[in-house]
Amino acid sequence: MASVKIAIIGGSGLDNPEILEDRSEKYVETPFGKPSDALILGTISSVPCVLLARHGRKHSIMPSNVNYRANIWALKEENCTHLLVTTACGSLQENMKPGEFVLIDDFIDRTTKRHQTFYDGSEKAPPGVCHIPMDSPFCSKTREIIAGILKELGYSFHPSGTMVTIEGPRFSSRAEGKLFRSWGADVINMTTVPEVVLAKEAGLCYAAMGLITDYDSWSDEHDSEHVSVEMALTTMSKNASLVIKALVKTVSAVAATDWSGMLKENENVSKMSVML
Repeated sequence: MASVKIAIIGGSGLDNPEILEDRSEKYVETPFGKPSDALILGTISSVPCVLLARHGRKHSIMPSNVNYRANIWALKEENCTHLLVTTACGSLQENMKPGEFVLIDDFIDRTTKRHQTFYDGSEKAPPGVCHIPMDSPFCSKTREIIAGILKELGYSFHPSGTMVTIEGPRFSSRAEGKLFRSWGADVINMTTVPEVVLAKEAGLCYAAMGLITDYDSWSDEHDSEHVSVEMALTTMSKNASLVIKALVKTVSAVAATDWSGMLKENENVSKMSVML
């Protein structure tokens, strides 16, 4: 079996380094600048892991200013094979309730200011232009493993969902929320894109576990559950321990799975997408 090394990017309130054993910090520089914070190296159940706080450990980096390219590049340089991420998100559908989990399998990009490729023609960038396919942006095999874990733990979750990613840092208006619902989007956040795109370019098995914190701003019937910083933080605080338990079990399950074929396929897709 191919050996695995699992990167974990924690979103707002979901980046507690205590889940790692034998922790050490490593500050790195990439061709695209510095990552959001130090890489926290360690193990979970003897599986090598790397933890990175998406917004920095003091939550000082707003979504538009996260250096997504540096984050993914640094994790790839650490020989990570998988990227498990957590993200707080708002619900755009009545049946997706605050406190539930969703395993994202598709996205709609509404960002405007972000670099979405390593192959940008700059001096330090790899050569060529990368036309990475996005028909399957999230790793289905990893998602299946997480779904099994969530079911085993008895969590209320949705096995699939389309994420619309907005630029932020403001939340969406009521009219925008209703528009996104009409497009078929299920949940909304500010960070999935370009993170998932860059992970695909890097050949990583990427899976995202969304924690639904609110009903965004579209609903006339859920005014008391419309998105706010206070509501998001409260929901995350109540569920952080559940997220951590799921991540720990997922790491062990991923490490016990044979990834030889999948990792080779990811590498081939990444290479074949580059036009020189």
